[in-house]
Parts: sequence; structure tokens; C-alpha cells
Amino acid sequence: MPPRVLVVDDEAANRAALDRILQREGMEVVHAENGREALEQLRAAAPDLLLTDLKMPGISGIELMRGARAIDPAIETIVMTAFGTVETAVEAMKEGAWDFVTKPLRRAELVAACKKALERRALRAENRALKAELGQVRADELLGRSAPMRALLDEARQVADATASVLLCGESGTGKGKLARLLHELSPRRAKPMITVNCGALPENLLESELFGHEAGAFTGAVSRREGRFELAAGGTLFLDEVTEMSPTLQVKLLRVLQDGEYERVGGSRTLRADARILAATNRDPEQAVAQGSLRADLFYRLNVIRLDLPPLRARADDVPLLAMHLLRLHAARNGRAVDSIAPEALDALCRYRWPGNVRELENVLQRAVVLCRGGSIELSHLPAPLREAAPADTLSFAVGTPLKVVERRMIEATLKQVDGDKTVAAQLLGITTRTLYRREAEWRGERAEDEGED
Repeated sequence: MPPRVLVVDDEAANRAALDRILQREGMEVVHAENGREALEQLRAAAPDLLLTDLKMPGISGIELMRGARAIDPAIETIVMTAFGTVETAVEAMKEGAWDFVTKPLRRAELVAACKKALERRALRAENRALKAELGQVRADELLGRSAPMRALLDEARQVADATASVLLCGESGTGKGKLARLLHELSPRRAKPMITVNCGALPENLLESELFGHEAGAFTGAVSRREGRFELAAGGTLFLDEVTEMSPTLQVKLLRVLQDGEYERVGGSRTLRADARILAATNRDPEQAVAQGSLRADLFYRLNVIRLDLPPLRARADDVPLLAMHLLRLHAARNGRAVDSIAPEALDALCRYRWPGNVRELENVLQRAVVLCRGGSIELSHLPAPLREAAPADTLSFAVGTPLKVVERRMIEATLKQVDGDKTVAAQLLGITTRTLYRREAEWRGERAEDEGED
């Protein structure tokens, strides 16, 4: 549906000229000769933009603006004023007009002002919709409405009530900790604690004590018995982050807990029973870690009963506006800033960027922008240079009649190139399974082999 503009001018010739200009730009135009008719049209036609002369008999342009806002608080207004009476236009801007143009009107200036005002209205409408969708979202909630995220969240809900171990895989910053929290809160163990251990943040001896606890005198400084994380997570969930960073010795002890449900405290002889569901996460390729010897194969198989792969942010660009608005609200509140929107140019840059740091990087960018912003909207200038300079996404074009087999191959190859050969990400972007992608590549290798055999 085209945007609707209400043109208010007491001169019929001006209204006709504006009608021709705006209709050529794809806008629908309704007219009013004076302020009284304009108020009636505001109620009847519900225009998106009010384009009004300031000096009219009866109700003035300023008074009309006030009445328009009472009818539709979201309407944008552009005022027209004669050259030399810019002071009146400034007064109108203080009353809430988006912009002003001077008579005699210049087509390019008028069209640019109208388009900017309509973009602003559309942005505000999108922001209101996002705010409504976000509702009472918690700061740590995992958000997403793109196809990859919907599929992931559906799978997470399906496996949350199971007792099997879950391995969460994904790049750094994709939200593995938030997904672990969601799995816990959807499980029958939600009333018990979820305990998190960062396996890459502690040396081997401390990590062993953290996991299994220790007896008094087990080592220097162990003056009393201390419960480990397995005991603290009894009846609940134990989340092992960066599990591939665990030493081989500790991997053996963890494997025993997963197989037999038994362990001993450091320095102790009494065997204890573990009663915690294990969630583990890694930002590395677990199969590659097994091949390199940093992850035991038998431990991998025990952890990998259920595997959930979190897509990188570049594979779910549809989620960027929702995430950006959520993070904007979060950091505006934390920093005491009255920032409530993102300009179209800035949002476009956010959507184009590749996000190597994923959601964590997006959060840092939004926090910085909120702090730098002096008005109510984040502009392109508030974003870091790499985002402002981000190149548009690659596109492919095909001649009409190109065989589907050729189209499919070029699309898959281009997508693989775009994601640096990551087949899991490429499959998510293309909406196919990784198995299908491998099968296609095998078919192409077979075709090349046949071609080489014919030479």
C-alpha cells in the first residue's frame, strides 16, 4: 500500500502541482483547502504524512499541527513557508515538524524531505512493533525469529525435558550460555540450581577441585572440606563451558562420571553419586578437536548424545533488527539515555555487517552507540568505521532459462565462499541439511571425474 500524504494549501494551483510531483514518486495524495478540511481528512483518510502551508486563513499551520498530533501522535509533518519567513518554520520545528521547505518549492528538495519523513514514520512503526514483540524480555534471553533460530529453539524445547547430555556447538558470542539456561528452565530440574563451570578459565588442579570438591588437607590451603560443582548441582544442571579446553586427565575423570555416575573428592576415598544433568559447550569443531587429540573420542561420544548447533549471526541476519532493538533498550536503561530508535541507514549497516564476534560484538556496538548518541535515535555516525564501510552483501544473477542444476551449484559455491567454507553455516543459510550439501559436492566430483576420463 503506497504512503498517503495530506497536502494542505489554500491555493488550488499549488495543490495540483504537489499532487503531480508526489504521485510520480508513488505516493497517494489527498487534499485540503484549509485547516478545518484538513482535520476532517486526518480523521477520514488517516494519512502517513502531513504537508501543510503555514499561512492559511482560519486555522494556522501551527494550530493544524497540534490538532493533527491529537488525532494521530505518530504522524510526521513537513511545513511549507514563503522565503523570508524561516522564523515561522523554526517555530513549527519546535512544535514537532520533521522538516520545512521554502516556496517557491524545488522538486528535489520536496521529494527528499517527504521520503525522509516517511522513512522516519516507518522506522518508528517498526520500533513500536519490535518493542511490542520484545515485551518483558529478560536481559539474558535468547532471541530469534529467523528460520535457523526457530529450528534451533524448536529442537531445544523438544530435548529440554530429557536426561541425556547435550553438546552445544557454535562460534564465540553466539549465545551458548543463554541456550544452556533455556534448556535448564524448560527441564523438570528447573527448581534446582544450574551451576556453570568455565573449563578454560582454571588450571587443571583448581578445575578438578571445582568440579569434584576436596577434603581437608588434600593440598596446601585446603583447610576444610569443600563441596564441588557436581554436589552443588545435585538435582539440577551442570553446564561445562569450553569443555574442549579440559586436560586429558580430567577428561578421564569426567568420562567416569558420565558413564557410572560416580566420583571422589580430591584427597578423598569415599565414592559419591552424581545427580546432575550435563550440558557442555565448545566454540571449536568437536570432531576436529578429537582428530587433533585435544578431546577424547569416548568423552565426545558421551557428551554428543544430543547436539545443538548455534548459528552465527551472519547466518541469521533477519534477527539483527530484533536483537539490536533489544540491546538498545537494555543499554539505554543501564546508561540512563533516552535513546529509543535506530535510523534506517544505521540499521542497514548493522544488517550488512558480517559480525565475526556474533551477538556479543553486536551488543558492544549498541552499547557504544547508546553512549555516543546525543539524541533519541542511533545514527550511522554513531557506529564504528568497519560497520559504516561494510560492503553490500554479494548477489548472483542468472540469465532466464539457466538450468536449475547450474543455478543450484553456483548458489552453493558462492555461499560456501561467503562463509569461508563452513558447510554447517552454508547449509543453514541455504535452508538445506549439511548432508545434502555433502551429497551435492560428491556429485560434482563425480561429474569432474567423468569429464577427465573422456579427455
